[in-house]
Amino acid sequence: MNIQQAFAQNCIEVLKDDSSVIGLAAAGSWITDEIDQFSDLDLVLVTKEKITHDKNLMLTYAKRLGHFLSGFTGEHVGEPRVLICLYDSPLLHVDIKFVTLEEFAYRVENPVILLDTDNQLQKIIEHTHYNFPYPDYQWIEDRFWIWVHYALLKIGRGELTEALDFMGFMRMVVLGPLLHIKNENLPRGVRKVETQITKNDFADLKATIPSYDRKSLLESLSKAIEIYRNLRVQLFSSEIQFQQETELRVMQYFEEIKQMNDH
Repeated sequence: MNIQQAFAQNCIEVLKDDSSVIGLAAAGSWITDEIDQFSDLDLVLVTKEKITHDKNLMLTYAKRLGHFLSGFTGEHVGEPRVLICLYDSPLLHVDIKFVTLEEFAYRVENPVILLDTDNQLQKIIEHTHYNFPYPDYQWIEDRFWIWVHYALLKIGRGELTEALDFMGFMRMVVLGPLLHIKNENLPRGVRKVETQITKNDFADLKATIPSYDRKSLLESLSKAIEIYRNLRVQLFSSEIQFQQETELRVMQYFEEIKQMNDH
């Protein structure tokens, strides 16, 4: 039994007689049996009453589950219902998502049920479908070229640190998800791109990682544009309207910035 399984087993023992708890499930890498020594543990705790309006209530549950060190809610990732925790003995990162039974029906994956006091979680999984959010291609196209222009402004002004951050954003929001889709994976940002996309695709993605240098940043941005244009042709339907005028003008500006750098 690995440390994640041992922790989860202890959670079951702590919660099984709690009348306020409907069930407990494991998500993330537990579902695909990919847990290793570096994995965190993703739990879904289903309670009879909604408790996510009160962080202290969430912390009260979390502190019962092990040697709790500290934790905070996940507003920064758009999910305030998640309590991101660090436990000790052994040291383990655990994300606990607190939901009601009604909220459990709206999920991005089918978790593995660990505790189901009245078979209610299993019934929901059997009678509803999960829906993993895929990127909106039009949303991306409408923003991509303005984002490129923003990066060029930063490079042109010499704000290279911000331009470096932008390239990470581009990989996380655009290139990573689209490359995952091309490779028939779920579009989970850049998660596990080292192993879940082809070697050629990963080589292309690595080429968008610049050093702290204007020339390197421009080359990386140019590579990102090349990748996006190729993926756009491969993945987007004919219903997606390309921002051709914006693209043309931004690429003209790219050449202006490039010439400035050459001089």
